Amino acid sequence: MLGPFNRGPRRKPMGEINVVPFIDVMLVLLVIFMITAPMLTQGVQVDLPQVTSEPIEDIEDREPIIVSVDKEGQYFISLGDEETPVSLEEISDKIIIILQRRPETPVLVRGDRNVPYGQIVTLMSTLQVAGVPNVGLISEPPPGES
Repeated sequence: MLGPFNRGPRRKPMGEINVVPFIDVMLVLLVIFMITAPMLTQGVQVDLPQVTSEPIEDIEDREPIIVSVDKEGQYFISLGDEETPVSLEEISDKIIIILQRRPETPVLVRGDRNVPYGQIVTLMSTLQVAGVPNVGLISEPPPGES
């Protein structure tokens, strides 16, 4: 049977979504994000010491507080995506506030290899006074070892 104005047989409307263009768009977005994700990493430029060490297993499910010391000796606190420069005196206050809200938050120290050892020890002492029971040290594996 022909439809109105003799355009041909009448078709029923399809109730299905054409998924192929949707998949194409998703694959393009996946490629874009895979390319741009490494470029989005931000942080303080710290030349970490290279040593062989085991990863810390118990912090995988919790976001750690990272206290960094760059090569100029400036301190930074990183929690999630937020990274703020602070003085040594402010570190204790900020850590106390964070640990009051989330007492199980791990604290890690990143120190540039050119920073004097005494400055790292002073930082760790400040963290201990703030009530941090355990401090982890971040390092990089030597080249060729992963």
